Amino acid sequence: MDPNLFLIFGFVLIAALLAMTTGILIHRRQVEHEERRAQLKVREAEAKAQEARYSNGDYSKIEERLRVLERIATDSNHALASQIDELRDLHAIEDRTPANEAAR
Repeated sequence: MDPNLFLIFGFVLIAALLAMTTGILIHRRQVEHEERRAQLKVREAEAKAQEARYSNGDYSKIEERLRVLERIATDSNHALASQIDELRDLHAIEDRTPANEAAR
């Protein structure tokens, strides 16, 4: 056997090993990249779903508050004014009560 043949065979073997190692490393990086990309897409979808849930809930709360405000604004009944005055009186009584208890 020719010694140059062994040298050529060794060179080809080392080149093939380097090429395969490089290919494996590149493939792993691509797989990791694909996994990360899939995770980000899932997180994005979750964030959009959560945002949709909160926005729908916020609109219903705003609508409810608006209805209350409309009722207050259009209520020609004096019962509402008397209820507000009663609440103010209750707050005034509650504000005075802790001060009296602290003085004892």
